[in-house]
Amino acid sequence: MLRFITFRVLSALPVLLLLSLITFTLIEAPPGDYADIIKFNAISRAGATEQAAQAQADAYREAHGLNDPLPLRYLNWITGIVTRFDFGHSFYYNRPVSEVIAERLPKTMALALVCHLLATGIGITLGIVAATRQYSWVDTAFSFVSFLGMTIPRFLLALIILYLIVFKLNVQEIGAFFSPKYSMAPWSWDKFVNLVQHIWPVVFIATFGGLAYNMRVMRANLLDVLSSQYVETARAKGLPEGAVIMRHAVPNALHPIVMYQGVALPYMLTGEIEVAIVFTLATVGPALVGAMTVNDVYVASSFVLMLAAVLIVGNIIADIVLALLDPRVRLGGQAE
Repeated sequence: MLRFITFRVLSALPVLLLLSLITFTLIEAPPGDYADIIKFNAISRAGATEQAAQAQADAYREAHGLNDPLPLRYLNWITGIVTRFDFGHSFYYNRPVSEVIAERLPKTMALALVCHLLATGIGITLGIVAATRQYSWVDTAFSFVSFLGMTIPRFLLALIILYLIVFKLNVQEIGAFFSPKYSMAPWSWDKFVNLVQHIWPVVFIATFGGLAYNMRVMRANLLDVLSSQYVETARAKGLPEGAVIMRHAVPNALHPIVMYQGVALPYMLTGEIEVAIVFTLATVGPALVGAMTVNDVYVASSFVLMLAAVLIVGNIIADIVLALLDPRVRLGGQAE
C-alpha cells in the first residue's frame, strides 16, 4: 500500500508543476499589469498628471519585478513555493499571498467538504431507494430531481435564490458568515445557528448538483449489480431482500462511485466558488475574480494552483479508498 501511495503522489507532482506553468502563463497573457491600475488610480483619484502617474507605475514595476521576463518571474514564484512555501506578494492586498490563502481557503474547503458529505450521503441513499423501486413514482420523482440538479446552472440558481432572499424576504445581511452581533462573539449554539442562516444558500446549491450526480451514478451501478448472477443466487438461498441489497449488492455498487468521488470533491469546490461569487462571500471565489480583474497575478495563480492541488489530492484519496476496497487496484499500481 505504501508503494501504491508513493507512486500516486510522485506521478501527480509533474502534473501539478505543468498546471502551475500553464496557469501563470495564461493569467499573464492579457496585456497590462497591476502597475496600470496604479497609474489609473493616480490619475482618476489623486488627480495626478499623465507624466507623474506614469512615473509611479514605472517605479512600481521596478520595485516589484514586473519588468522581469515572464520565465524569470515564473521561476522566482515557483521556486519560492517549493523552497520556502512563499506564494509571493499580493499587489492588491499589499501583503503575502499566503496570508490571503490562509484567510479564505480554509473557509472554502470547509464549505466544500460539508457539501461533499451531504451530497454523497443523501445522493447514495436516494440512489439506493430509486434503484430498488425502479419505474415507480418514487424513481420518476428522484430522476426528475437529478435532472434538475444536473441541468440548472449553479450560478443561475444562486441568482434566483439571491433575488428571493433580498427582494421577497427582505434579508439584508448578504455576503457575510455572521451577523454583526455574532462576528466577534465566542462560539455558541446561537452563533452556529446564525452561521447556518447565512451559508445555507451556498450549501444547498452546491449540494444539489452533487447530490444529483451521486444519485444517478449509484442508481445505475446498483441496477447493474442487482441483475448479477450472485445476487440471484443469494435470493434463491432465501435471504431477505434487504440483506441481499445491503450486504451483497450495495457494497459492490459502491466501487465505481468511490472512483467518482475524486471528481466530486473538486465539483463541490467549484460549486461553492460559483455561488460564493454571486453572494460575495469571503471565500476563494470573490478573491480569485477580484485578483484576475486587477492583474494580481500571484494571488490568482496561487489560488488556481491550490484548487488544482485539491483536485489531485481528491483523486489520490479516491484511489487509496478504492485500493482498500479492491486489492486488484493496489496490485495494478505496484505493477506499474
